[in-house]
Amino acid sequence: MDVELHEVRDFLAVNPPFDQLPDAVLDELPALMTTRYVRRGEEILTLGEPNDEFYVIRSGAIDLRDEGDNLVERAAEGSSMGTVTLVDGDPSTFRAVASEDTLVLVMSGPDWHRLAGSNTAFREFFLGQRRERVRGALRNAHLADSGMAVLRTRAKDMVRHAIVETTADASVREAARIMADRNVSSILVMDGPRILGIVTDRDLRKRVVAAGLDTSDSVSSVMTPDPTVVAAEAVAFEVLLLMMDGQIHHLPVVESGRPIGVITSTDLVRLEHANPVYLVRDIATQADVAGVAKVTSRLPQTVTRLVSQDATADDIGKVVTAVADSVVRKIIALAEADLGRPPVPYCWMVLGSQARGESALGSDQDNAIILADDAGPEGERYVAALAEKVVAGLEQCGYPRCEGDVMATNPRWRQSLSGWRKEFSRWLHEPTSDALLNAAIFFDARALAGDTTLFTDLYRGVQAQAQKSGRFLGLMAAQAVRHEPPLGFFRGFVLQKEGEHKDTLNLKWGGIGAVQETARVLALAAGSPAMRTHDRITDAANAHLLTHETATDLSDAYEFISYVRLEHQAKAVLDGRSPGNHVNPDTLSSLDRRHLRDAFGVVRTVQGQVAQRYPAARI
Repeated sequence: MDVELHEVRDFLAVNPPFDQLPDAVLDELPALMTTRYVRRGEEILTLGEPNDEFYVIRSGAIDLRDEGDNLVERAAEGSSMGTVTLVDGDPSTFRAVASEDTLVLVMSGPDWHRLAGSNTAFREFFLGQRRERVRGALRNAHLADSGMAVLRTRAKDMVRHAIVETTADASVREAARIMADRNVSSILVMDGPRILGIVTDRDLRKRVVAAGLDTSDSVSSVMTPDPTVVAAEAVAFEVLLLMMDGQIHHLPVVESGRPIGVITSTDLVRLEHANPVYLVRDIATQADVAGVAKVTSRLPQTVTRLVSQDATADDIGKVVTAVADSVVRKIIALAEADLGRPPVPYCWMVLGSQARGESALGSDQDNAIILADDAGPEGERYVAALAEKVVAGLEQCGYPRCEGDVMATNPRWRQSLSGWRKEFSRWLHEPTSDALLNAAIFFDARALAGDTTLFTDLYRGVQAQAQKSGRFLGLMAAQAVRHEPPLGFFRGFVLQKEGEHKDTLNLKWGGIGAVQETARVLALAAGSPAMRTHDRITDAANAHLLTHETATDLSDAYEFISYVRLEHQAKAVLDGRSPGNHVNPDTLSSLDRRHLRDAFGVVRTVQGQVAQRYPAARI
């Protein structure tokens, strides 16, 4: 190897992901690359144009700009680009321009694909980088007080065109002609109001042109069946995470069971973006638990910033939950990499506030596992080992272990599907105090990883049983009413009388927690599958269990109490203290104290109505 090639090899060897390649592969790379000089202002990637080359910056810097000419990233020495187009085969969604005289190492697309195909870690690095590009302008962006686009913009507001559709018996040629005539990059395959599948430009290239398929064949032969969809009311932040997690480029938007349009990854780039998603991206790219923990330590500062920018408690809860979900998924992936492929299907569930999408700073772990019935001893040993690794990893990342031991490390919260069914039957028909507590925890549950059909099979059945069990609902209502708001006879605050939190209000016990438990029992009575507290309150009103006026008051009270807690937690973070649920009312403004009393009063009134509905609650 001559001196110049040797220098190129040494340069690559100290920059990721090349530093993960075997020495023999590194030795061959320099001969596959050419050096190109790019003058300042020269463009090497053109917006909307195809690209078949891979670039590594050896010296200098290159700016990536979106279609609005906004700076997305300034790539420096050791950075690479071009992989978004190489992986997807799509035109470039960014413009790459040298911000100073720059030297780049260039590899052909076919050579890059061969290298990525034979080196898993190398390929996965760039798949992660692709997700970063979708969120381009997120880097160093902040939520503006007037905008907060990713938290305020709804999916339905991002739809730019009416749906373009065809039927399953249409030919590929007919579908492609419709797409060309309407100037769209996707078409929905419909059966009446039901989405059967979706076909995109990428599908036509890869599944038709590249595969040599006859264009007279049915479009159903090339469609992606049962595509992931998003609700019209979902916020852009949720849309973005859904597209990232599923590596989705076209996402149908559904309202009242019918599609109203399709969101593309390009639509997201048009929004003002927020740092929380960038935080999620960083979690996904970590190689070990220590790296995840380091990234997660930035969450309190993120929440503090959102509070200062007047984001709602509901919005912030979604952000904190999204980060927690990403942490759990990443740690599960790392644990599976250590333990090997799961020998049997299992489902990892999150419980409590994380399941509801209402996580706050300082939330502890609540999790469980459903194991397939045919798991046997080998499967049981595997999930037990998995649970130990994941729970320990979450603790390392700042999520404390549950003091009540409601975690997958506890065999009681790690059972087969049939075992869980028996457990629920006992909880519902023999509702002791422990059974009620366990059932209450589990009715705030969400499948997060693994085989989610196990959760669906279990939850549908037990939810239906709960709705029909008046005695069980009455005892659940009694438990909710027991969490009395901290108000005295003359609407003065009732403070903690002793201990660590003397002279403070517990905002969770008689405020946030009381609303959550009340909303849960009303949702079960209404047969609502909703998890989020605001949604449960709405569904209770729609089922005439609350008046719409009362439901609005209760939602507002819940938001206000939650926001006071968030402000308190944000201040604690800034002061270097641990965030918690106890607030000294003397630290609040007179206006906040008055509003807090009003909010507690609303909670107490609704609890009274629930007690009237369920006699067991008055015992």
